[in-house]
Amino acid sequence: MTILRITGGRIIDPAQNLDRIDDLWIQGASILAVGPRPDLAPHHTVDASGKIVCPGLIDMHVHLREPGREEDETILTGARAAIAGGVTSVACMPNTEPPIDSQANAEFVVLQAKRAGFAHVFPIGTISKNRDGKELAEIGGLVDGGAVAFTDDGSPVVSSEIMRRALEYTLMFDKAVLSHSEDLELTKGGVMHEGFESLKLGLRGMPAAAEEIMVFRDIALAEATGGRLHILHVSTAGSVELIRRAKQRGVRVSGEACTHHFCLTDTSLRTYDSNFKMAPPLRTQKDVEAILEGLIDGTLDVIATDHAPHSPEKKMREFDQTPNGIIGLETLLPICVVELIEKKRLDWPQLIAKLTINPARVLSIEKERGSLHPGKIADVTVIDPAAEWKIDVNQFQSKSRNCPWHGKTVRGRASAVIVGGKIKSENGRLASA
Repeated sequence: MTILRITGGRIIDPAQNLDRIDDLWIQGASILAVGPRPDLAPHHTVDASGKIVCPGLIDMHVHLREPGREEDETILTGARAAIAGGVTSVACMPNTEPPIDSQANAEFVVLQAKRAGFAHVFPIGTISKNRDGKELAEIGGLVDGGAVAFTDDGSPVVSSEIMRRALEYTLMFDKAVLSHSEDLELTKGGVMHEGFESLKLGLRGMPAAAEEIMVFRDIALAEATGGRLHILHVSTAGSVELIRRAKQRGVRVSGEACTHHFCLTDTSLRTYDSNFKMAPPLRTQKDVEAILEGLIDGTLDVIATDHAPHSPEKKMREFDQTPNGIIGLETLLPICVVELIEKKRLDWPQLIAKLTINPARVLSIEKERGSLHPGKIADVTVIDPAAEWKIDVNQFQSKSRNCPWHGKTVRGRASAVIVGGKIKSENGRLASA
């Protein structure tokens, strides 16, 4: 059985409160040990001197578009983009065509990911059949097919009764319900945050209240049912405070911040650049500061990308016709380093927790992933925090190019990525599947 040693790195594993310079040993597909092992002869050694060695990063909020919109992204290209960004596991949203609302559709994603042979891909099942919010999807069958959580992301669950039943039913499987929190009547026709900037630009806005109303409702339903609730892409100060208070009451709720929502504001739309158009929209500096505070105090447990690829011709339409969303898998690490680490908002163990064990717990995959504990699956990311580079969308593995940070000079990059004990990327080069 192949033995791999990662030597001389700063090993950070928040799940074990581990932070020290040491060697990490991998045997086959599993973590073997942390520390000196003079009795072992490695078949391959990765020099991690001056670098950080941590559990493989997990992005629990990505859109891979397959099946249905393969011109934007496929499971293969998305999995390659994940590895390029240092991400070893992704959870893909079910708003595909057809949606992931049956066991067979979930199994299709799992099979395609195995064929791709790069990052792990975990399907998330729909809450309702065909994502139309009228009837619960076949939750049990979806779990059997590999679904790790449930959401109608891209659309809210309008019916409070359906949302309530989803929270109750998923309790039987100990799975989380992921809330896309949006009141559609308030956001109809909106293309950006409703406020001073939208008024000045003459664009129809989406008010913060549209998100907060639904966050309040779903927290109330989680509190009433005892279900597990996760609020996706939190974008407003009010939502952060609602989650904070719910946690203080003991509600089983977690929150997620996306990279763009803690470093960009609605002023970016002054250029009418569709790469800054997303839903929920970029909001005000006050909202950005609240999201940062939520990350710092633990109100927001997870950092994700909401990786939403769109082919270039779609993003070149008139501003009100272009689709919402940006890609983020290949910029996740550097944006976190520049905005959170270098500005001393989080330290490395805090950041890594929000990118590893915390999303693993939300997705109920923590028994095998999210930690470097011996016996766990050997998913490992080696990070060079000092690597300086310029973001160039033309070098991305993703099929799409809708990135708001093109041309930005950043620091922090994955220098090696190991998935299931196999090196998938080393020194910036992706291995073959």
